[in-house]
Amino acid sequence: MQSIMHHLRFVPGLEEYEEAYAWVDKRAPRPCTNGSWCSSNQLCRECQAFVPHSMPRLAAFSMSSAYNTYRAVYTVAHGLHQLLGCTSGACSRGRVRPWQLLEQIPKVNFLLHKDTVTFNDNGGSFSGYSIIAWDWSGPNWTFTFVGSSTWSPVRLDINETKIQWHRKDNQVPKSVCSSDCLEGHQHVVVGFQHCCFECVPCEAGTFLNKSDLYSCQPCGKEEWAPEGSQTCFPRTVVYLTWHERISWVLLAGNSLLLLLLIGTAGLFAWHLDTPVVRSAGGQLCFLMLGSLAAGSCSLYGFFGEPTLPTCLLRQALFALGFAIFLSCLTVRSFQLVIIFKFSTKLPMFQRAWVQNHGAGLFVLISSMTQLLICLTWLAVWTPLPTREYRRFPQLVMLECTEFNSLGFVLAFAYNGLLSVSAFACSYLGKDLPENYNEAKCVTFCLLLNFVSWIAFFTVASVYQGKYLPAVNMLAALSSLSSGFSGYFLPKCYVILCRSDLNSTEHFQASIQDYTRRRGFTRPVGSCGAERGGQACKPSVA
Repeated sequence: MQSIMHHLRFVPGLEEYEEAYAWVDKRAPRPCTNGSWCSSNQLCRECQAFVPHSMPRLAAFSMSSAYNTYRAVYTVAHGLHQLLGCTSGACSRGRVRPWQLLEQIPKVNFLLHKDTVTFNDNGGSFSGYSIIAWDWSGPNWTFTFVGSSTWSPVRLDINETKIQWHRKDNQVPKSVCSSDCLEGHQHVVVGFQHCCFECVPCEAGTFLNKSDLYSCQPCGKEEWAPEGSQTCFPRTVVYLTWHERISWVLLAGNSLLLLLLIGTAGLFAWHLDTPVVRSAGGQLCFLMLGSLAAGSCSLYGFFGEPTLPTCLLRQALFALGFAIFLSCLTVRSFQLVIIFKFSTKLPMFQRAWVQNHGAGLFVLISSMTQLLICLTWLAVWTPLPTREYRRFPQLVMLECTEFNSLGFVLAFAYNGLLSVSAFACSYLGKDLPENYNEAKCVTFCLLLNFVSWIAFFTVASVYQGKYLPAVNMLAALSSLSSGFSGYFLPKCYVILCRSDLNSTEHFQASIQDYTRRRGFTRPVGSCGAERGGQACKPSVA
């Protein structure tokens, strides 16, 4: 059994006084009679107290009680001294009420034989305590000092070797309230006692510091921690790097497309005066190839750590380049429909279209519209490189803020509108002469464009991981490749492998067959033989 008591202190001179008084009483002891009112602890002559020499420990504890009384008397005296204003020698007040003294006592602060007497805000005394173990051996009992506590400084000292536990092998008993928690579990106190608690694991993103077992602390912004962790770990910074396998595949595909665009431009420049190049648009083909090449160059910005230039250019440049290509494709299909279907029905419209350079004007206005949208996008909703922390607890995603803006939606919605326009114009020309009938190829490339972007936005709605830029680039590369393969590859095949189809006679025969089937009396577009079959150049180009 253990108990707590105030530190053992002695009243100066009291022990010597007791010993002297006991020596006097030994000279003439007078035992108590049966009817005496004196207690067993007193001499009967004058009922004076004495110290039993057979119990020295009890004498010590009596001395401790005496010191507490001694201490209390001095406390009251100091309270009266301050209350009466006696600090200067003469007291300034003559009467004190008991309640006034009661309020003054907790304010005292003095030194009593190296013992500081003071009180806390609740009126409790700042005093040290001794921890005592009671030991019974049969009818006898003794006390053992096993530890102490002090308040200045606050300290608790326990000598565990002096404690005798009544368990096997002197084992220390465990608390019957709560057992120790596992690592990473905080102590949630139940009730008012800190020894009674529940073990709750720290949430993900927090950790339990060993210096404070009662609260989990959050990790830093660049750190993370799983549930029930005692430490934080650095986050992994991720982005689409140049040396990954998927990057190699995309880079190879994009580089191949860029080489094909450059090669096609050289091939068309070499055969610029041939009917196939004229029917494809002549010099307009170079603008289409250049716009596809610009879009292809923008895709290199998806690799590596995002920077301000790559965030500004990669989406905007692709959107502008593909818009120019779609504008040329739309006006090219529209011109063929006008020449072959509406030249005789709406001759005034065709003449005004040709005289006012309608094709070039449409491409310019359409391209400038997309350019204005992109500039507004970059100015108002500027795409910036950012570090994203919320999506994955253990990762830091390096990306651009381009998807979270209205400008991105407007730019791609405008390209979608141009795609629909090109599709409609090519569909109207599905029954044109074979050499001018591009409906199947254009329809294929536009359908692939639609499927690519629908797939991308579907994936982006459910996946926001490291390879989302790769999915974005794949959709853009599919759109560019479909546009090139659907429009230019058939013409490259004719130039390189079927030179017999790349002749004026073949094109004239195709036009005359179409006019006979449609019931025209004169070849469409006033081609005729008067210009040696070259009249189709201004009308069709």
